[in-house]
Amino acid sequence: MTEPRIAILAAGTDVAQAARARLVQLYGDTPPEQATHLVALGGDGFMLETQHRFLSRNLPVFGMNLGSVGFLMNSYREEDLVDRLRVAQAVNLFPLRMRAHTSTATHAALAINEVSLLRETRQTAKLRILVDGKERLAELACDGVLVATPAGSTAYNLSAHGPIVPLSANLLPLTPISAFRPRRWRGALLPAEARVVIEVLDPIKRPVSATADYTEVRDVRRVEVRQDTGVNITLLFDPDTNLSERIIAEQFVG
Repeated sequence: MTEPRIAILAAGTDVAQAARARLVQLYGDTPPEQATHLVALGGDGFMLETQHRFLSRNLPVFGMNLGSVGFLMNSYREEDLVDRLRVAQAVNLFPLRMRAHTSTATHAALAINEVSLLRETRQTAKLRILVDGKERLAELACDGVLVATPAGSTAYNLSAHGPIVPLSANLLPLTPISAFRPRRWRGALLPAEARVVIEVLDPIKRPVSATADYTEVRDVRRVEVRQDTGVNITLLFDPDTNLSERIIAEQFVG
């Protein structure tokens, strides 16, 4: 591996900005457009922001946690950064592509964690769910529903009591959010290549929004979700705490 050209990016917090200043003194400050590696300082939210910002370049990103949970991050340490990059294990992820249709327009966005639909008012949403063109639920009364990537299965999906999915499983969780009817429907595991269509049955009385990570579209009528294998995302992890191991370990947390 040749000497990496490192661009150091930081969240807007005081602690992240101070850490960036120290790392720049130690390792230099390569502009992102000239870098071979990105180092992201912050939490999982900043990691997602960094990935979205540089999607077109597919630069490997090594995150160091200066946020709260830091599931997608490595531990923060100022020493031996170049050596850590050299031995880091790469994880390649494919995002979900959302196409959200309103009454007047179609909006497209990518999601590294999940695409979620949520009710906009006090009334439950009523949704129809199709998978690969076949109706699977004629009516789901709920607060919402989400489709997650394996990497995102430990985030909002887990909070909504969806299953954690190992990276190698080649599956996508489809998880209801506070389902009312059918009351006992807990969701489904779908093949990674599945095409999910969610239709809003009563969009005027029961409006619904759709969000791909942090891109939100209000008052949707129909949302299509599928994995986009044409977009590759590369995350770097220390060998002893790689993402696959973290996802498996998360299933044994009390």
